[in-house]
Amino acid sequence: MFNVRIEKECGCFKRSGMPTIKAFDNKDAALAEANDWADEMNETFCHKHRFSVVEEGNDLLITVAMN
Repeated sequence: MFNVRIEKECGCFKRSGMPTIKAFDNKDAALAEANDWADEMNETFCHKHRFSVVEEGNDLLITVAMN
């Protein structure tokens, strides 16, 4: 089981209605979803933060950094 999860929920994330965690049976599907989420957040959120994907064991963590 592989999980995509968010490191920190900024205000834009909370308002987005996106789930904070999503489980997958397959690492490739989880990685694709994590990259899609990070890209969507980087393109549509307020641009105060930058989102990227980091692997942590069976989790794919979407990290948040100040822009």
